[in-house]
Amino acid sequence: MNQILSIEAAQKTKKRKKGNNSGPMPIKSVLKIFSITLIIFGIFMVGSGSYSMYKNSQIGIATKPTISVTTLSEGEIILKIEHNQALAKLTYNWNEEEEIELNVNGKRNVEQSIEIPKGTNVLNVYVEDINGQVSTYQRTYTIEGDITIDITAEGNNIKISTEAKNGIAYLTYRWDNEEEEKVEVQDYTNETSVEIPKGEHTLTVIAVDYNNQTQTETQKVKGVTKPTLEIKPEGASNFVIKASDEEGLKKLEITRNGENTQTLDINGDKEFEYKVPIEEGENRLEVTVYNESDLTETVKVKANKAKK
Repeated sequence: MNQILSIEAAQKTKKRKKGNNSGPMPIKSVLKIFSITLIIFGIFMVGSGSYSMYKNSQIGIATKPTISVTTLSEGEIILKIEHNQALAKLTYNWNEEEEIELNVNGKRNVEQSIEIPKGTNVLNVYVEDINGQVSTYQRTYTIEGDITIDITAEGNNIKISTEAKNGIAYLTYRWDNEEEEKVEVQDYTNETSVEIPKGEHTLTVIAVDYNNQTQTETQKVKGVTKPTLEIKPEGASNFVIKASDEEGLKKLEITRNGENTQTLDINGDKEFEYKVPIEEGENRLEVTVYNESDLTETVKVKANKAKK
């Protein structure tokens, strides 16, 4: 009997020990697990943020190429392109001349030495990256040379003025890609007048001095003609004014007997007609018509009307 009780007592003691093992976890263990979780989460957030910063540095910060130009000497500059993306296209040109394209081959940094032509010239630079981002640069450079060329418009003509310290042997000019025309000069200064063809064209002038040095000047020119103007009497009642222009008429000014100028706006019409009454006594009429390029034509007429 005592042995049976002893066995039962031992079994009860074993159950109590087993029940104690399945009770609540100690607080130190909970804190330890929570700390480890926080550390892992922190490492993940730092890594994610670093990756985002890296991605932004590669994509969003430098969206366009950077263009810088450094002057090495009076006649030379260094063109430098810097970017965080590969370049797709790089061109430059002076004034309105043909573009020169440099082979960038996907580079991110490019340097190019460029000679500055004598005279006053405008440098234009265009650069584009593989994502289509574009940067441009424009600057005017002036270098005094031994030869100067000045091109100015005078009505329907272009006046080419040249001057050279060593004397001008000859000059050539051409419109667009047509054949050159040569003008013998043999002097230190020269003025040559050339008729402008209708429409927009590119004029290229080359002057050569006695030492065989050359200077080139290129300019875009738009050829326009003066408007036409005709005034005829319509019996003894009116002057009939007829004006026309290929480009379009701008305005008409009518002055009678040297005073009381009347201005009529035409607003681009290519043909215009207007009647002016002939008054009793002397009628001295001066009419000036302007086209859209502000070229003018003036006609004067006179008529006498007897008083009744």
